[in-house]
Amino acid sequence: MSKLDKDSVLAKFTAAYEAANGKAPTIEAKGGWYSVDGGKNVRLAQLDEMADSMGSAPAKKPAKAAKAEKPAKAEKPAKAAKEEKPAAKPKAKAKPKAKKPASSFSVKDFYTQQIKEVNPGAKAPR
Repeated sequence: MSKLDKDSVLAKFTAAYEAANGKAPTIEAKGGWYSVDGGKNVRLAQLDEMADSMGSAPAKKPAKAAKAEKPAKAEKPAKAAKEEKPAAKPKAKAKPKAKKPASSFSVKDFYTQQIKEVNPGAKAPR
């Protein structure tokens, strides 16, 4: 296995990520693990593999955005008005749960009593 240069791998991954997603990634490094955009932590070798796979795959997101815009422009205003749904009714607020009465039982007091029963002259621990 060859040694990977951290700076060159991160630069390569950043360039591939920007080409694929159109924005710069936020990479957090901690103890040899790297988290990309708050996702799963991966090793440097996995970042290198991801950069290779992103570089070979064409960017699909901009093409999808262009397709989504075409139908919106083609619709007629009258047709869009007929398809509108009435506004949803607001949901009823949930009733607050009744609080249970506070118990008079205390673990600290129970433990203190237990120690005093076993050793009558003992003091309670701090």
